[in-house]
Amino acid sequence: MKIGQLAKQTDISVDAIRYYEKRGLMPEAARSRSGYRQYSKHDAARLRFILQARELGFTLKEISQLLEIRSGQHDCRKVRAVALAKARDMEKRIARLSRMREVLLDMATRCEQSQDSDPCPMLKALEGTP
Repeated sequence: MKIGQLAKQTDISVDAIRYYEKRGLMPEAARSRSGYRQYSKHDAARLRFILQARELGFTLKEISQLLEIRSGQHDCRKVRAVALAKARDMEKRIARLSRMREVLLDMATRCEQSQDSDPCPMLKALEGTP
C-alpha cells in the first residue's frame, strides 16, 4: 500500500509517518519503480503499535526501546520495567499538575474576593509582588 493508504488506514498524517521514518521508529519504506513508498501489513501493525504507545504517553525514545524489545525475544521483564517507570513518571506529573491546579483555584478565589479597584491578586502573584 502507498503512504496515503497507510495514513488513512491508521488515521495519521502522511507527514507523521515520514517523521517516524526519519526518527527511525518506522523502517525506511520500500519503493515502487516509480518511487512511491510501499508499505506492508507488518508496517501498518508497527505504526499502530507506535500510535498506541504514544497514546499511553510514551516518548519516542521509550517507544524505540519498546520496539527494540519487540523485535527480539519478547522479554516481559524489560517491558514491565519500562511500563512501571512510565507509571511512576505519570504519578509525579499528576501530583505536580494537582499542585498547580490548587494554586490556580486559590488565585481565582483571591481574585473573586478582591475589589475591582484593587490590583488583581493573581497578576500580582505572577509578577512576584506581595
